[in-house]
Amino acid sequence: MEASLIIFIESLLTAGGLSFVLIFLAEFGDKSQLVCMTLAARHRPWPVLLGAVCAFALLNLVAVLFGASVARWLPEFWIALMVGVMFALFGVQALLSGTEEEETVTRRSGHGLFVTAFLMIFLAELGDKTQLAVAGLGAAQPALPVWLGATLALTVTSAMGVLAGRTLLQKFPILWLHRASGMLFLIMAALAFYRVFSV
Repeated sequence: MEASLIIFIESLLTAGGLSFVLIFLAEFGDKSQLVCMTLAARHRPWPVLLGAVCAFALLNLVAVLFGASVARWLPEFWIALMVGVMFALFGVQALLSGTEEEETVTRRSGHGLFVTAFLMIFLAELGDKTQLAVAGLGAAQPALPVWLGATLALTVTSAMGVLAGRTLLQKFPILWLHRASGMLFLIMAALAFYRVFSV
């Protein structure tokens, strides 16, 4: 019993630490962190962060359990198309929103923000390099430490994005943030559509 506990702790530190460092570096500044930043700049931060963390936890679970075969279930063409359409819709919505929305931002339900963040992160990261990296690590290392390390890394990058979004909200007028986030989502939509036509 004591020996198995020591082995588990060692694997938690080695496999979990390896997956944390690898996934943190791969995801830092990536689109999911930018999604968290732009959503948190316009809305309450906790539902955004919780939605992102739940999406990452589920994605990492799928990656660890099923490995690289998850990419075969949903072709990259359809994933990129769904991401492109979603980002384009959010971009247009942000660009068309007026200054009056500043008051309604605080009234938006936490449930709606949670679902929005969850779906955006889940679709954007499905089949992404970080999920494939987690799948590869899960095939070579113990599954639980890999899942814990990767999920913790993505939680930290999401929290950094949310914190950056809240800081921006205090320094810039809300209308500028709407325009900037709208342009950012449209750029990410364009990149997703580029993936559709390059598949």
